[in-house]
Amino acid sequence: MVLYFGNMLSVHGKSPSFIEEIVPKLHKHLDIASYSSKESKLARLFDMIFGFYRDKNRCQLVLIDCYSSTAFWYVVLISALARWYKIPYVPVLHGGDLPTRLKSWPRVSKFVFGNSKTNVSPSLYLQDHFNKAGFKVIFIPNFIELGHYPFRKRGRLQPKLLWVRAFHQIYNPALAIDVLKLLTQRFSNATLCMIGTDKDGSMDEVKNKAAAQGVSHQLEIPGYLSKNDWKRKSKDFDIFINTTNFDNMPVSVVEAMALGLPVVSTNAGGLPYLINDMIDGMLTNRGDAAGFVAAIERLILEPELAGRLSDNARLKVEGFDWAVVSSQWRNLISMSSRSLPHRSSTAHTQST
Repeated sequence: MVLYFGNMLSVHGKSPSFIEEIVPKLHKHLDIASYSSKESKLARLFDMIFGFYRDKNRCQLVLIDCYSSTAFWYVVLISALARWYKIPYVPVLHGGDLPTRLKSWPRVSKFVFGNSKTNVSPSLYLQDHFNKAGFKVIFIPNFIELGHYPFRKRGRLQPKLLWVRAFHQIYNPALAIDVLKLLTQRFSNATLCMIGTDKDGSMDEVKNKAAAQGVSHQLEIPGYLSKNDWKRKSKDFDIFINTTNFDNMPVSVVEAMALGLPVVSTNAGGLPYLINDMIDGMLTNRGDAAGFVAAIERLILEPELAGRLSDNARLKVEGFDWAVVSSQWRNLISMSSRSLPHRSSTAHTQST
């Protein structure tokens, strides 16, 4: 059995993380259990602890979602329990500011990441930082099911922009309005659609800024859309923009690349590890609205360039298909798991 411990602060199934989406898929191949679906954070914590104690004797491996936020302390707790019961564990690294955590909590980081069987991350950026700090990290990318993302070749692009992230300051959604305003000075028919949930009031900030700059009529904010809905919506747009100040390897960018949308993004965090500038996308400096507009204009005026970037991006994300990623996860779990003794020779004979 493999035990999976997700972010204690989130209810599993309500706001699933990357690894939480993998768990039910891996369950088809492995005996894997996760905790917990209760509403109370305290109840979820007790579920984790008691579940761990109940299943410890048949547990071969522990997977731990590892962020760098206020939920980090629970990673320390689960790591300590795994060591106490002599069960190998593997932290799954997500948080973009985990490199800061390595510097500010060196002893705790050494305890958690130095005593793990290995560490795994969907971010080459985090892998690089952890390797330099002396910790082993295996890269397994964020996955998509490529067959669900039909690639659409576009001819000459129109100034129709799509933005898909949570409305939060770290993703700098307000910059998208500056981009739209500048772009309308060059293309009067420019439009922008921003899809996502409001995390910190940034959605109202975006709407107010659009009104102040006189581009509200060219802005659409449908709020949260399911993946299927936003994929259908993407057919009406030609260029994907990612304005973030802080990032790893976002799934929304991978999905845009799979769909054939040319991507223009900031070069924050792990994005240069995902996007090769002028090869399979375009990168700009953080906060540089003029840089975004210059890149967008070039894509519109040079359809051959836009087509080449889109084709290369689709080829890249073929390596992120679930068929590829699932085998990497199964291999990781197989190599990291401890062997458990059979209960009896009779039981072993019967099972075989």
